Amino acid sequence: MNGTTPVVMQIIPSLGAGGAEQGCIDIASELTRSGAKAIVVSHGGTRLHELQRTGALHVEMPVHSKNPYVMWRNISRLKKLIIKHKVDIVHARSRAPAWSAWKACQQTSAHFLTTCHAPYNIHNNAKKFYNSSIAKGERVIAISNFVANYLHQNYGLDENVIRLVHRGIPMDRFHPSLVTAERMVKLTQEWRVPDDHNIVMLPGRLTRWKGQIDLIEALAMVNRQDVIGVIIGDDQGRTEYRQELLNLISEKNMEGRIRIIDHCNDMPAAYMLSTVVVSASTDPEGFGRVAAEGQAMGRPTIATNHGGSQETIIPGHTGWLVEPNEPVQLSQAIEEALSLNQEQRDILAHNAMTHISHNFTKEIMADKTLDVYAELINSKI
Repeated sequence: MNGTTPVVMQIIPSLGAGGAEQGCIDIASELTRSGAKAIVVSHGGTRLHELQRTGALHVEMPVHSKNPYVMWRNISRLKKLIIKHKVDIVHARSRAPAWSAWKACQQTSAHFLTTCHAPYNIHNNAKKFYNSSIAKGERVIAISNFVANYLHQNYGLDENVIRLVHRGIPMDRFHPSLVTAERMVKLTQEWRVPDDHNIVMLPGRLTRWKGQIDLIEALAMVNRQDVIGVIIGDDQGRTEYRQELLNLISEKNMEGRIRIIDHCNDMPAAYMLSTVVVSASTDPEGFGRVAAEGQAMGRPTIATNHGGSQETIIPGHTGWLVEPNEPVQLSQAIEEALSLNQEQRDILAHNAMTHISHNFTKEIMADKTLDVYAELINSKI
């Protein structure tokens, strides 16, 4: 420990969009607010300015690389940083940099901590070995019970090592009272949504496992003409998949009823515009931020019945869970959500917002993470 000022260095491949990146920035902010020194090592990215506003020190390094030579070079680079800044804890948030950080910590007195953000695929022994870096922390943070079970079953970690810290929603952004009518009108115009139409929204990058195909299939079965589907997500170079979605929309004669929006800079307003929020992931989410954000905004929310969504949605009380890869079930849930009267919507909104505010806020996430830091610093490991 460095005197009375703890020093925590987080390592993440880059500072772009995503839950891991948001968590990194949130924790850096909380560290500096509490009087600790926060360092973030990354390859940079579009959200670097957000990190800099927290007062954290950013060090650019090619920790995004999976090249074995670069990963090996990063060991000495990180070791020098740890010694220079008298780092108490190195917190790795991804597998490739976790290998370098683990080796660097072995050569210094710094504690090593990891966060597992997803149930990484294990196709063979080589893949399992590569993933194992995320399980090498003195403590390993799991962002859901689902991820904790994955770590236990595949890497033999027990409760003495795993710490459950769900992701947290920033309620200072995701609350209905904070979204102005002007923001909603602006989005309505951008999306070209006719007046008095219901919006069924699915946010998430354009990749097959996010379930956009299932949503299109489901909306084609919904027997209402006042429904507009809005899919929000960048294709990130997956132009063939984007074209596949457009072809399916055309095949289902839904050209005027489903929009694909590349990006949205005002997601709270997007949620408020939505009549129904959908997370249709075909593979289980580690946490499922869309389901949590939709509930935080008081929207009727539907998610697939696996992964982290099983921990954030209470079926029949705060939202709906449907089986993955089942567009018929999804269409039925959408129709049920659309048929709610105002009193039913108000009750559902109250239940959902209360549930999220009591269990899945940014403040709860930050407090639990700092508790893990304190546990390490005060340990004899």
